[in-house]
Amino acid sequence: MRNWFSPLSYLISPFLEFMTPDNMQINSYLTFAGNCREAMNFYRSCLGGDLMIQTIGETPLGKEMPKEMKDRILHATLTRNKLVLMASDMVPDGGLKRGNGVSLSLECSSEDEIRIMYEKLAEGGKKDHPIENTFWGALFGDLTDRFGNHWLLHFER
Repeated sequence: MRNWFSPLSYLISPFLEFMTPDNMQINSYLTFAGNCREAMNFYRSCLGGDLMIQTIGETPLGKEMPKEMKDRILHATLTRNKLVLMASDMVPDGGLKRGNGVSLSLECSSEDEIRIMYEKLAEGGKKDHPIENTFWGALFGDLTDRFGNHWLLHFER
């Protein structure tokens, strides 16, 4: 039996590459109740990177919103290499409810980096578990930052 898919897939594979699961990425998107700018500037001071912020007033949506909403953040993105952290002040109708169902996991590239990031992110927050050696041979610790977001920090030796 002749396999017609093999030659066909060879010809079209460069065009299908964008459709493979290998190119998918999940990014964190945080919601704040008016302090998105403060939080994202804090994260930039801890993590570095480039921060893009767009207020509601800078968009066509601003014309429909009350005056006090114009300085709120519609969308913010912090990027540094593969790190992407997004956020907004656009609280759902039901209000903002902080929960413990989501954590931000930060994979660090060195022992120095994990210790520095832990201290920076914990400033004004709570050190839940200090950085320590794990049974799987990595350094790991977790904290809750001053905005109530839970962070898991990991460095694989």
